[in-house]
Amino acid sequence: MRIKKLIALFFVFFAIYGANAQAKKYVVHTVAFYNLENLFDTINGPNNDEEWLPNGVQNWTSAKYRQKLHNLATVLSQIGTNDQQKEAPVIIGGAEIENRGVLEDLVKEPEMLAHDYGIVHFDSPDKRGIDVGFLYQKKHFKPTSYKNIPLLIYKNQLDQTAKRKHATDDASDDKSEVEANSERVYTRDILLVTGLLDGEEINIMVNHWPSRSGGEKKSSPFREAAGRLNRKIMDSIYKINPNAKIITMGDLNDGTYNKSVKEGVGAKRKQEEVQKFGVYNPFEEMFYKGNATLFYRDAGDIFDQIMVSETLIQKDYSSFRYWKAGIWNKPFMIQTTGQYKGYPLRHSMNEVGYSDHFPSYIYLIKEVK
Repeated sequence: MRIKKLIALFFVFFAIYGANAQAKKYVVHTVAFYNLENLFDTINGPNNDEEWLPNGVQNWTSAKYRQKLHNLATVLSQIGTNDQQKEAPVIIGGAEIENRGVLEDLVKEPEMLAHDYGIVHFDSPDKRGIDVGFLYQKKHFKPTSYKNIPLLIYKNQLDQTAKRKHATDDASDDKSEVEANSERVYTRDILLVTGLLDGEEINIMVNHWPSRSGGEKKSSPFREAAGRLNRKIMDSIYKINPNAKIITMGDLNDGTYNKSVKEGVGAKRKQEEVQKFGVYNPFEEMFYKGNATLFYRDAGDIFDQIMVSETLIQKDYSSFRYWKAGIWNKPFMIQTTGQYKGYPLRHSMNEVGYSDHFPSYIYLIKEVK
């Protein structure tokens, strides 16, 4: 009889424990990055935008521009949503943006308007006139500071023994420009935004690293410098606040396995490998499982990465922590026919697509008491 009572108490305890566990509630926010691929308006500006004008090579008309905005807004408003997560991303980093004006047009699209996105943007020295940008839902995120940090790289950083021309080996149509006198290579700045996510401070870096123009190996020193600059920014933040939460995201023009990411940033593949002040890259494991954000010559890779600081992978959910990551590649965003079947559905002369990249995202989660 005593054993039966103990068994009954055992089941009662676990029923109560299970009920309490199920009663826990969490708030989940999506943080996303998307290379918007040549988001140009139709106005002739001071940058090299001639290709993207109504009389330019792309025959970029107002109708095409509006369609592009609609397509991007459709994707951005859906990233990370599912049966449980209904809300659009709270934070979005973007690349290949011509100017602030195109972002202002983007957030006015019907799919975006209801979410009331704010904008952080700086013009970068990139001679193509493409920048990075930052969108945030005003009701959840309040910027407290933001600045653009230049990536100072020079032509003599390249391996001068590699004289071969590898222009056709570039996995991106993005080009870096070199100033003839100083030999500086003008590329995108890093955008650093610090702010309060539902009252909690968080630091976000948005990147678009130098391309592989001229060949992957030859141009690697430029991206390695970008990785080291990310690490330097992180260390500067930690000097002010050793418990700072940091996210770095972007189109890195390198894979998760490249030196720029593994040594420059110091990113780790597994959470258990991450030490104090370290960085976790959830997209490295995803790459080795066959996932991709872009394709080149039928080979997939993940250039669009979001990495998080050690402070975001701790298991105390009383404040925001990293939960999981994903790549948003819904059927309507994918080329269904022809040579590039399975690739991201990008712009062509006959069709206004979305982008040549799929967006990446992570979830941040916090227990609600």
